Amino acid sequence: MTENQRPDWDNYFMNITREVARRSNCLCVRIGAIIVKNGTIISTGYVGSPRKTKDCYQRGSCLRRELNIPSGQRYELCRSVHAEQNAIINAARENSSLLGADMYLYGIRIFGGEEKLITATPCFICKKMMINAGLKTLVYMDKDGKIQKANIEEWQDRWQEKDMLDDMDIYDASYVKK
Repeated sequence: MTENQRPDWDNYFMNITREVARRSNCLCVRIGAIIVKNGTIISTGYVGSPRKTKDCYQRGSCLRRELNIPSGQRYELCRSVHAEQNAIINAARENSSLLGADMYLYGIRIFGGEEKLITATPCFICKKMMINAGLKTLVYMDKDGKIQKANIEEWQDRWQEKDMLDDMDIYDASYVKK
C-alpha cells in the first residue's frame, strides 16, 4: 500500500466512528462517538439504552414517537443515552482524562424505512457535557459526507456573549425526511 492510499487521521478515526455507530440500538438513529487523545482512542460510545436495560428493538417501539414528542425535545423521555454521553461515561469508567481530547461523531437517521446520513452535531446537553469534560475539538461528518470541525472552546466564548439558544440553527434533529 502506498502512502497516498492511506486515510488521513480524521478519515481513519471517522471510519472507526462509523463502525461504532452500527452498535446503536435506537430505532431512530445510529450515532457513534469516539474520543481520541494524542492519536489514541480512549473511549467509544453509541446511542443505546443504559446497561442491562431493554432497548427499543427489544421493546419493539420508540417511546418518544409513541408519545408524539417532537425530535430534539424532552430527551429525558428517551430510552437511549446519546453517543457523546456514552463516550464520556465510558472514559470515566476507565479513569481516562478527557482534557484536551477530540471527539469524533458520525450519524445516520432511520425513518420511513430509509437510512440517511445526517449532520451529526451534539444537542445542548451533550455540548454542555463536552465543555465540562474539557474536550478540545469536535470532528463530525456532515450530511454531504464531508468532515467538519468545531472548536469546543468557541462554544464557551459564544455562550458568554449570547445565550446557548443562539445555536438552534446548528442542531437539526428532525424526524421529517429532507
